[in-house]
Amino acid sequence: MGSKVYFTREITPEAVVRLYHALGIKLPGKVAVKVHTGEKGNQNFLHPEFWKPMVEEVHGTVVECNTAYGDASGGVRDHTASHLKLLEEHGWTTYFNVDLMDAEGQEIIWPIPNGKVLRENHLGKNIINYDSMLVLAHLKGHPAGGYGGAPKQLAIGCASRAGKALIHSAGKTDDRFETWRQHAGYVAFPEAMADAASSVVDHFRGKIAFINVMKNLSVDCDCCVVAEDPCMKDIGILASLDPVAIDQACIDLVVGSDDPGKGHFMERVNSRNGIHTIEAAAELGVGSREYELIQW
Repeated sequence: MGSKVYFTREITPEAVVRLYHALGIKLPGKVAVKVHTGEKGNQNFLHPEFWKPMVEEVHGTVVECNTAYGDASGGVRDHTASHLKLLEEHGWTTYFNVDLMDAEGQEIIWPIPNGKVLRENHLGKNIINYDSMLVLAHLKGHPAGGYGGAPKQLAIGCASRAGKALIHSAGKTDDRFETWRQHAGYVAFPEAMADAASSVVDHFRGKIAFINVMKNLSVDCDCCVVAEDPCMKDIGILASLDPVAIDQACIDLVVGSDDPGKGHFMERVNSRNGIHTIEAAAELGVGSREYELIQW
C-alpha cells in the first residue's frame, strides 16, 4: 500500500496543523523547522503568518542557510548580513526564533557512503543543535531542478553555501561562482539532490515530518527575484513521514488536475528531469514512490 500521505484541499494555517496531527508523530526535543523564507522581490513565497500556528505548535526554530548565488542573480541571501536583513524585512524574525545555520561560514560534513554522485554533504553547522526536524515545503517549479518540494528542502535547503555549490555541480566544486560554470546536467543534479537529502533523512530518521503546500503554483522557485506568476489554481496541503511519497503525490495531483495550466507546469518539471529526484531518492532508500492518499 505504500506510505501514508494525508491530503486536504483546505489551504489555511489551521489545516496545516490538523494534517500534522494526522501523522501521529510528536517531534522530540529542539525542533528545526525548515521553510523557504523567500528571496527579495519574490511574490510567491508563503509568508510567516501562514506558517505561524504550525511553528508554534512544535515550539520550533525556523532554520535557513545562505545561498550560492552569483552576484548577477540579484538575490541578497548569499551573504549573512543581507540575508539576516531580508529575514527581518519578510517578518520571520518578528514571529520566530530564526537560525541561519551557516551564518559564520561554518559547516559540518556528513558522509554519503552510498551516494550516486556525492560522497559527502556540507551543511550549516548548527543543524547538529536540533533533535528533530519539520520540513515545510512550498511545492512549486524550479529553474534548475524542475520543481521544488521536500527533497529539495532537505538537500539545497539544509546545505551550507559551499554545500549548495557542491550539489549544483554534482561534486565538482564548492565555489559558489564556479559551480554555475560547471553546473551538473539533468541526471547528475537530481541525483546529487537525492544524495544530499538522504544524509539529512538518515540523521533525523524517525524524528522528521513533511508538509507540502500546493499554493501559488508557479514554474519558478521562491528563490527567484522575479518569478513567473502562478499558472495553476491552488490544489491543497499534503503531510507525510515520507519525503518521496509526499512529492510523488504532489506531482500526481498536478498531472491528474483538469487545470489548463498543468501543461506549462509539467513542461518545467519534465524539461529539467525533475521526476528523477524522486526516482533517485527512492532508489537510495529515502522513501517510497508507492503511497496511500488519505483525504483528511
